[in-house]
Amino acid sequence: MNAMTKPDTMRSTIAAGHNLLPKPDLITVEEAKAMDVARLTDLFKTHLNPGQLHFMKLLGFHKIKIERAEGMYYIDQNGRKILDFFGGFGSLAFGHNHPKILEARKKFQEEKRQEIAIAFMSQYAAALAHNLAKCSPGELDMVFLGSSGSEAMEAAIKVAERAAGPKRPKIVYAENSFHGKTKGVLAITDGALYRADFKVTDNTVKVPFGDIDAIERAFRTDPEIGVIVLETIQGGGGIVQAPAEFWTKLRALCDQYGVLWVADEVQCGYGRSGRFYAFEHYGVVPDVTALAKSLGGGKAAVGAMIAKRDVYMKAYGTPKTAMIHAMATFGGIGEACVTAIEALNVLYDEHLIDNSAETGAYLLERLKAVQAKYPKIIKDVRGKGFMVGLEFHDFSQTLPMVLRPVVSVLDDKLKGSLSGFVGSLLLRDYDVLVAFTEYNRNVIRLEPPLICQREHVDRFVEALDSLLSRGIVTIVKDFVKSQMS
Repeated sequence: MNAMTKPDTMRSTIAAGHNLLPKPDLITVEEAKAMDVARLTDLFKTHLNPGQLHFMKLLGFHKIKIERAEGMYYIDQNGRKILDFFGGFGSLAFGHNHPKILEARKKFQEEKRQEIAIAFMSQYAAALAHNLAKCSPGELDMVFLGSSGSEAMEAAIKVAERAAGPKRPKIVYAENSFHGKTKGVLAITDGALYRADFKVTDNTVKVPFGDIDAIERAFRTDPEIGVIVLETIQGGGGIVQAPAEFWTKLRALCDQYGVLWVADEVQCGYGRSGRFYAFEHYGVVPDVTALAKSLGGGKAAVGAMIAKRDVYMKAYGTPKTAMIHAMATFGGIGEACVTAIEALNVLYDEHLIDNSAETGAYLLERLKAVQAKYPKIIKDVRGKGFMVGLEFHDFSQTLPMVLRPVVSVLDDKLKGSLSGFVGSLLLRDYDVLVAFTEYNRNVIRLEPPLICQREHVDRFVEALDSLLSRGIVTIVKDFVKSQMS
């Protein structure tokens, strides 16, 4: 059969000699687009995650079907514009559907360029690797391309473990860390929920985050330690930073003991902190790092591991070892790479890293003013750039004095309640979307797109101020009412 046989001719040819398989009851693209909330809820519950739907209902998120998204906003089925201060856990640096990124993808499709070309070298993967090396400081210039943060971190710990050698197989990681949910990085993700009862590798050593003395003791007493893996800013831990001097001391300790440092920048990297990498704030360079989230421009799933050349060559530098961790099927896929190439250019052309630093500082300033206004509700405001944590006091501490002793015994069970109430009502009453953190449930996580402007910050802060001015008792009542409607 000719390779260019038209679909209708091909069907006729097949039908002439065979009984065609019946088509299942499939939903079309247009039917999916037109689906109402009731049908969407039914399918989500039946085929995706019924347990997750429980939490979506608590927050009121289950009532919303997003029809489209543009810039800083989602638009729901009723035409309501929702200001996005969630940002897909940092995956939307460019907001929704940036026109230059859309155009690059459209041109790629119209010219029918190669998508999966595993047998050949890809000019797009090579160009993306070059660009990432140019964006990275020091000797970080060897790149592995994948499809997610977990995959990038798997590649990072594998290259570091191999470079450290078989006599130094142990990996140090931090309390309250989050490095992914795949089986390998689960061993260095400090979350009982995610680990569940999975059997994870036991070649790990846990230390408190930001405790340089604990790290030095571990290095000194255990010569089998070859790698340390840390988020530069802990995301799931509640937007937690180590002191500035910690990082220079860490670099010195790693050099002294011959330990390889892997910096997880999947969430805090790519300009989110006001520098391309968060570790650049401290004038240090790790041996290996990882990016994902916004690397795909909000339109493609792209992750990358970037390693120093000597580390990479120790691990995979010979023909015998080169294929141990070569790119997978969708690593370096054409349109994803083109998207990431265009996104990196937009990041610098539109000065979005500078905007993250400047407008992010304005966001922190305004939130600290709100904290000063409601000190019995807001415990802390912290972060860098557009990676900000808003921590509430335990529930009992926000109530009148007479109620505190009674309620304080329930504080642990009520953790996350106030942040949940606030997040739910911000969406319902003010059309603002925020996120939460995995380990410290009292924290609201703010990771708006890097295109966020002062007027967006003002709108968000004014909404938060208006909501908190109701007082805790009214906020609780309003939340309860929302559950009954």
